[in-house]
Amino acid sequence: MLKQRLITAAILIPLVIWAIFSLSSSSITKLLAVLALVAAWEWSAMIALKRADLRLGYVVLIGLAIALVGALSEIFASLPVLLLSSAVVWWGLALMLVLRYGGEQGVAGSVRLKGALIGIWVIVPWWYAMSTLHGFGQQGPWWLFFLILLTAVADSGAYFAGRRWGRRKLAPRVSPGKTIEGVMGALAASLFVALIAAWSFGLSFGDLFWFLPLCLLTVAVSVVGDLLESLFKRRVGLKDSGHILPGHGGILDRIDSHTAAAPLFALGLTLFGSVQ
Repeated sequence: MLKQRLITAAILIPLVIWAIFSLSSSSITKLLAVLALVAAWEWSAMIALKRADLRLGYVVLIGLAIALVGALSEIFASLPVLLLSSAVVWWGLALMLVLRYGGEQGVAGSVRLKGALIGIWVIVPWWYAMSTLHGFGQQGPWWLFFLILLTAVADSGAYFAGRRWGRRKLAPRVSPGKTIEGVMGALAASLFVALIAAWSFGLSFGDLFWFLPLCLLTVAVSVVGDLLESLFKRRVGLKDSGHILPGHGGILDRIDSHTAAAPLFALGLTLFGSVQ
């Protein structure tokens, strides 16, 4: 398993970096849409859709939602703030779902319908936020790269802090391995990276008063994205969302933290007007 993880990472990381800095924003948007459709297929299994036609139907639904948002974004200038703000509000509600989870198993009836709607709010804003970040002018690719780096460093900080000091469980019914100490480690590690990024992006001292809190909030909400996916997997007894990435699981397993982090980060950059 470890060998598979290392081989996949050794191939995937250079490909992701190449795509971010070599492809146009239009191409990145299309590539992200493909990944979103794969994620939709995986989500359909997590809400216990077993028939292939129903799962394909759900993928088509996500595709139509992406096409609609893309078309509307060309018409309404206010759409970015509206959609990203709605997504941030949604993740606040998602936190409540995680906190209220009592270990229920199975997905049926109204729960399946709610799960299908939740999947739309998880996947479509992720696609839109990541695309928006890459399109933020000349520095757009760097902003997208920074978000991915920020969450990766936070994951590492959480892992090592959790292993060393972890005592208090964060959400034991959803993800028994996560601890409050691990989250503190994630925040500390991300703060260090954010300071380096602020210098790299040429932000002023005054900018630190919005940029650093934005980065910390982004990391904090990324944990909710991870936990929400874990909740749905736990309900249907899945270890991974898929098997497309050997040793790493599915696409959702790789982007779960980004689904929550990207809308908040993109909204923060949009509102504070730091991107030209």
